[in-house]
Amino acid sequence: MDVSQHWKTIVDTLQDGLLVVDPQGIILAANKAAERVTGYGTDELIGKSCRLLNCTGCKLLGASVPDKFCQLFVTENVKEKKCLITNKDRRSVHILKNAKVLKDEHGNVIGAVETLTDITDTVRQQQEIKTLKQTFQLTEGYHGILGKSPQVQRLFDMIDNVAPSDTPVMILGPSGSGKELVARAIHRESPRRDRPFVKVNCASLNENLLESELFGHVKGAFTGADKTRIGRFEAAHGGTLLLDEIGDIPPALQVKLLRVLEDKKIERVGDNNPIPVDVRIISATNRNLERLIAADGFREDLFFRINVFPLHCPALAERREDIPLIAQNFIRRNATASGKKILGLTPEALEKMTLYAWPGNVRELRNAIEYAFVLCSSSAIGVDHLPPKIVHANDSIDTECRIDPGCLDERANLIKVLQEVGGNQSAAARQLGVSRVTVWKRMKKYGIDPKKDL
Repeated sequence: MDVSQHWKTIVDTLQDGLLVVDPQGIILAANKAAERVTGYGTDELIGKSCRLLNCTGCKLLGASVPDKFCQLFVTENVKEKKCLITNKDRRSVHILKNAKVLKDEHGNVIGAVETLTDITDTVRQQQEIKTLKQTFQLTEGYHGILGKSPQVQRLFDMIDNVAPSDTPVMILGPSGSGKELVARAIHRESPRRDRPFVKVNCASLNENLLESELFGHVKGAFTGADKTRIGRFEAAHGGTLLLDEIGDIPPALQVKLLRVLEDKKIERVGDNNPIPVDVRIISATNRNLERLIAADGFREDLFFRINVFPLHCPALAERREDIPLIAQNFIRRNATASGKKILGLTPEALEKMTLYAWPGNVRELRNAIEYAFVLCSSSAIGVDHLPPKIVHANDSIDTECRIDPGCLDERANLIKVLQEVGGNQSAAARQLGVSRVTVWKRMKKYGIDPKKDL
């Protein structure tokens, strides 16, 4: 039997869509499953460019490579690539694409064959499971980030939106608010999830050491450089690089960093051979970079390069409803590690923790629970087990204010602004649009102690 005579019947039995295109991307043949996946009839597909489907996995080469229609004709095959196509009804369809070029007996490329597996239902189920995990805080929250407050749920949505792209992200927020967790969540939700996630703290090293840390160095580049060493950019190749505390990077190094981000090439210290690097840049800082720019402490062009998609990590005082959930998580962890059978907080202890301003944010809350575990020998953490600064922090706040959530929010916002301006009451007044006297009166009303709360 000559199977070639029955190829149409054979391919129409496949569950996956199948397309055959010529070297210019014109569709020559399609099976029944392709009609179902795309919504177009065979007569509507044949003779049309495959661009009709607007596939996100296709990279057209155009004039840059005249004899190659798209990247497929360069790589000659595609394996299990997740893409989106647009069907006839203008709806997006999640597909898994496999493709390979076709050659004649002389090795000349005559076209390509593609299979399209509809995975829309699978993707939808995965998204529903992810939403349920976020809602009910299963498996340690969302990549370790805990919270049910509107601010945190909005943050989760923003992470989901930006993760699939390579857009540079700037994570803003006070110290201890979980900026590194947010960066890791973006990486884990991105197509780079199986590649390295590398962090460098820009505030921890002087200029020379930081340059070597970022870009690497060759043997003999400076005293102590007894061997060649790759930098964090090379270590993160194909993955994600977190530039933590980027507001502290020295001015001279800002110029070199900007050039690397523009050219996507690095040069090791002591060498002048450019090395291509492919990294997704995420930056984080608790400083106000726009104020630094105004004071000539940060380059404006670098700021615009890294601040394409800003994300705000809310302070713990901005999401007080999350405090019980986060505290209980730390209690569970400490109970497992210590063997103590501590189950939770007494209502009085929880009230003290909810009223506290948490200038150190989630990190300070974690430390407070560890402190309480040292002192607690019962099944519940009480007021006597908490750090004294938490117990007595609100003693000077008006009784009326303690029971008014709006008052607590206003206190937390004032503390946040004062922290941003380094405790300068005049600067805080300008930012809030009130007089300096008003700021002073509010600090007195809310019992804000610059030494303790700022």
